[in-house]
Amino acid sequence: MRENVNAGRGCGRAAVRAYRCGLWVLLFCGMTKMLQTVHPKMEASKSVVIRIQLSFVLAASLLCVGARAQEGAVSHTEATHQAAPFGVVAYPDRPEQPKEVLDRGKAAYSVNCSFCHGADAAGGSVGPNLLRSEVVLRDVHGELILPIVHGARLAQGMPKLDLPDLTVADIAAWLHSLKTGGNMTPTEEINIVTGNATAGKMAFDRRCGTCHSVSGDLKGFAAKFAQPMQMQQTWISPGVMKGPGMPELHVPPVTATVLVKGKKITGKLGAYDDFSVVITTADGVVHTVPLDNGVPRVVVHDPLKPHREMLPTLTDAEIHNITAYLESLR
Repeated sequence: MRENVNAGRGCGRAAVRAYRCGLWVLLFCGMTKMLQTVHPKMEASKSVVIRIQLSFVLAASLLCVGARAQEGAVSHTEATHQAAPFGVVAYPDRPEQPKEVLDRGKAAYSVNCSFCHGADAAGGSVGPNLLRSEVVLRDVHGELILPIVHGARLAQGMPKLDLPDLTVADIAAWLHSLKTGGNMTPTEEINIVTGNATAGKMAFDRRCGTCHSVSGDLKGFAAKFAQPMQMQQTWISPGVMKGPGMPELHVPPVTATVLVKGKKITGKLGAYDDFSVVITTADGVVHTVPLDNGVPRVVVHDPLKPHREMLPTLTDAEIHNITAYLESLR
């Protein structure tokens, strides 16, 4: 991406320099014509003409050197955040963060964000791709992400999350570390069945019992997973984790509606980021709609909305206890 952005900037600067040169040529020609009109005998005074020409060339050279020096005075930070064509910015170089910070950020993202934005931040069933988010690209330490987490985009469907500022900063650090690709695959076995199954049954009945039953739709639920961690992530965030050891679960698709030139397009939601949304209608036609600062507005229809609304309110104790309860029924 950076090469394309720099190439675009180079072309823009070349065009500006060519434009300036053209202006100087026109000014030179006009000035010479005027002098010849005012002094009919100027044609015979070759030395005068040459001196005038040299003066124009010297003035033009000094101005060009000044312009190039001004361009070179742009700081590295300003150049990094300077907008490229179509509003896309190059991924800025960032200092490497300590492993403990990235581990905290990854864990917090997995519990609070992966439900919507995908396990690898590349977009989930409803949330946009964060790796192609202009907010994430421009953010440095979480200062641009924090207001959104705290409710700045409620109108666009982003729920408010009650996360401490330091946790948001950890998540931001982890997101920034993904510029070279992330890996969400666990590298070691972690025992997460540390809760109380009895307390978990009470929490399940209170939190989940109105829609689900361990003797009905969730019968044998834990036994479908190779690892308890996969089971826990699935009951918290259905449909997010996929891959080896993950069963095929019936998760209703997320749909979206967008109005384009007076025509309403409704269908299964595909890729969705700050710059475009992909919707597949019932006839199988794939519609890619460009977005410009949220226009046109994308209305998301999410059948798992109750899960998403519950997610920010779950306590760590409830998560551990419900997991222990479901695991006890394996």
